[in-house]
Amino acid sequence: MKKILVACLAAVFMLVACSKEKAAEAKNAESPENKEKKEMIQPVKEEKEMSIYDFTVKDRKGNDVPMANFKGKVLLIVNTATGCGFTPQYEGLEKLWGEYHAKGLEILDFPCDQFGHQAPGTDDEIHQFCQAKFNTSFDNFKKIEVNGENAEPLYKYLKSQKSFAGFTGEKAEFMAGFIAKQDPDYKNNAEIKWNFTKFLVNRDGVVVERFESTVEPAELADKINSLL
Repeated sequence: MKKILVACLAAVFMLVACSKEKAAEAKNAESPENKEKKEMIQPVKEEKEMSIYDFTVKDRKGNDVPMANFKGKVLLIVNTATGCGFTPQYEGLEKLWGEYHAKGLEILDFPCDQFGHQAPGTDDEIHQFCQAKFNTSFDNFKKIEVNGENAEPLYKYLKSQKSFAGFTGEKAEFMAGFIAKQDPDYKNNAEIKWNFTKFLVNRDGVVVERFESTVEPAELADKINSLL
């Protein structure tokens, strides 16, 4: 009988000891230090990769235009100027619009005054000039900056997708020398070099190619047609 009583008391002591140990473990697990360690080993959620459709731009009247409005379209995005040696490219852009707009092409025209102060007018003045001089059918967006800390977020994204593509054509040598005087490292960065730099975006929102100022719109016809 005595042996049984001793065994029972030993069992009780063991249960009490186990309970205290478990309570201590639980308390320790909830300590700030352990909480921090637990959070550190949690898998980090990956941030969603930005899409061109996540941006919003403004039309020439200042109204918001979600880029998502252009889902399923082929986009030709161009920074333009009305007093530039490349301004006659508006004629070529209008031809592309006339030939391919019904098939799904959108031309997004963003006037920019950062290069030689060659787009000095108001948004409405620029629009009127384009219609009167080149009979453009596509509209102009609000004037923006494409380089620097005040660059339009859409353009920051475009530059992150496609860097400098190289000058080509008859004016390539002139432009290379001209830009090198302003930025000796121009070949190795994605900054917009001059007016009428063009970005081509496919129906899925992928920036497929960048074309520098020296590329005439007519040279893009086959590429655009292949995406439609």
